Amino acid sequence: MSLMRIDDLFHFEKGILQSSKCTEGQFDFITASSEWKTHNEYTHDCEALVFAAAASGSLGRTHHVNGKFISSDLCFIITAKDPIKLPIDLKFYHMIFNEFKNDIVNSTKAGTSKEAIGMKAFGNYKLPYFDIDKQIVTKVQFVNLRESKIELKIELTQQLILIKQLRQAFLREALQGKLVKSTNTKETGKQLLEKIKAEKAQLIAEKKLKKEKGLPTITEDEIPFEIPEHWVWCNFDDISETIFDMEHQMPKAVSNGGVMFLSAKDLLDDGTINYLNDVKYISEEDYEYFTRNFKPQKNDIIYSRRGANLGKSRIVKTKEKYLASYSCCTIRTLNPNLKYINFLLDSGFTLKQATLNTTNNSIPDLGINKIKRFKVPLPPLHEQEQIVAKLEELMSFCDGLEQSIKESQGYNEMLLQQVLREALQGEDLAIKIP
Repeated sequence: MSLMRIDDLFHFEKGILQSSKCTEGQFDFITASSEWKTHNEYTHDCEALVFAAAASGSLGRTHHVNGKFISSDLCFIITAKDPIKLPIDLKFYHMIFNEFKNDIVNSTKAGTSKEAIGMKAFGNYKLPYFDIDKQIVTKVQFVNLRESKIELKIELTQQLILIKQLRQAFLREALQGKLVKSTNTKETGKQLLEKIKAEKAQLIAEKKLKKEKGLPTITEDEIPFEIPEHWVWCNFDDISETIFDMEHQMPKAVSNGGVMFLSAKDLLDDGTINYLNDVKYISEEDYEYFTRNFKPQKNDIIYSRRGANLGKSRIVKTKEKYLASYSCCTIRTLNPNLKYINFLLDSGFTLKQATLNTTNNSIPDLGINKIKRFKVPLPPLHEQEQIVAKLEELMSFCDGLEQSIKESQGYNEMLLQQVLREALQGEDLAIKIP
C-alpha cells in the first residue's frame, strides 16, 4: 500500500451539461445531487466515478456509474488512468472517496460564497493505493456488510416504531382507567371538577378572569369510551384557567438580550423545551405589547396547534420570561396535577381530536375554540397521582429501550467504516483516516 496522487491514479475531466439544459430522456444524467436525472443524449459509455466539484451543498459527493451517461458541468468524471500498471476497482474507490470526502473537500476547496474544487488541487490530493486483490477482497467484505447493515437498520427502525406504539398503549390504558387500580373510590372526578369550577368562578368574581359562555355538558352519545364510574368526562375548557393564543403577528427579533420567543420547533422530542440553542429573542417592548392581557409563566403548558408538530405538549420549567409563537398556544390549567394534563395532551386520543378539527390541509391549523372542546377523562386527584407515577415509570422504561436501540444504530453505522479502516491501517504504512 502506498499514497499516490489522484492524477497519477485516475484520468478526470469536467462534465459538460448544465442542469437547466437537461432534456428528459433514456440516459442517466448525473449531477451533484443524490438523485439522478435523465437526458436524451450521452457522452460516456463506461464505468466511472462522478465527483461533485462545484456544488457547495453537495461538494465531495461521489457517484458510481457503469453504462451510458452524461454528467453535470459541476462534476468531475473519473476513470482509471493506467489499468495495466495500476489496476483500479472503481467500486472500491467509490468507498474510498466517500471515506475521505471531508478531508478531500477541506484540503482542496477554494472560494467563499461559492466553494469549488479546482482540477489541479483535486489531482494533487493523495489517496492510498492497494494492489488489486486487496481492493477486491475489501470491496466484497464491504458489500456483504452493507447488506447486513441495511437489514439491521430496517429492524432497528421498526423497533423504534413499536416503542412509540407502546408509549401510546400505556397512555391509552391510563386514560381509560385500566393502568392503576384505585384505592379510594370515595373521592370522585365529579367532586374535583366542582372544586375547579368553583375556583374558576372565584377568579371571575375577582376580575382576574373574563367570564365567557360555558360549553355544553358532554352527552352520553359524545362519550368516546368507558371510564371508571367515579371518574367524569368534561371539556378541556372546564379545567383551564386560560388558553392563550398570541396575536398572529411576528414580533421583531433582537440579537442581544430580550425575551425568549419559543416556537413549535423548540418542543423537543425528548419531552423538554429548548431554551438555549438558536432560540429567538424579542424586545421587551414587543413582549409587553403581546402579553398585555396574559403573562406566560413557569408551569404553563406550551401546546403546538399548527403545522407538522401538531399535538406536541411541553411543561415550561424555566423562570425566565417567554412568549410562545402563534404556532402554539399557552395553557394554564386549574387541574392541580400538571403532569396528568401533559400526558393527556400527548396522548393519541387527544391528537386524534386535534387532527379531526384542524383546518387548512397544507398546514394543519387547530383553533383555540376547538382545543377548549377537547374531551377529558378526569379522575380524582389521588388517582391522577397514581397514574402519573406509573406512567413516569413506564416512559422511563421506554426511554431505556430507545437509547439502547439508538446506540445499536450508531454501532451499525460504524461497521462499514471499520472495514475500510482496518484495510487502510496496515502494518507497513499507517494512514491517518480523516
